[in-house]
Amino acid sequence: MKKTLLILGIAFSTAFMTNAQTVSENAIGIRAGDGDGFGTEISYQRALSDNNRLEIDLGYEDGDNFDGFKATGLYQWIWNIEGGFNWYAGAGGGLGTVSLDDDFPGRGNFDDDSETFLFGAAQVGIEYNFDIPLLISLDVRPEFYFGDFRDGNDLDIALGLRYQF
Repeated sequence: MKKTLLILGIAFSTAFMTNAQTVSENAIGIRAGDGDGFGTEISYQRALSDNNRLEIDLGYEDGDNFDGFKATGLYQWIWNIEGGFNWYAGAGGGLGTVSLDDDFPGRGNFDDDSETFLFGAAQVGIEYNFDIPLLISLDVRPEFYFGDFRDGNDLDIALGLRYQF
């Protein structure tokens, strides 16, 4: 019985060690895409452990009748699928500002306006870690806004390209 438990323990440990993912210490690049218009973010990732990291994004968003800036911070967990493929999930939030054009639909004849807002976010995605220091990712980030104009939720879908160092 002891030998069986020892063999099962070794097999179980080996399986976990082969699935362990080492996250790059730092990665910087862009994250492009959005739900309301086209948005681009400068994205920085910092490893916190072998399978956790912090992602900080500073972005610009351009819609038909508005322009916006936002800063996002997310804590992420990473799981290895196979080889260089990983999937990840995270949660966080941020702060932003939006400038509205006076001819925004449904706003009547109001003057141009601006607003600062807060938001909460979740994220799930898939990434591929190349043998060269390049990381490519595709993710979905639902965002939940707290503000006058930006109130409710938005689904942010984006493609990311990052240099790892």
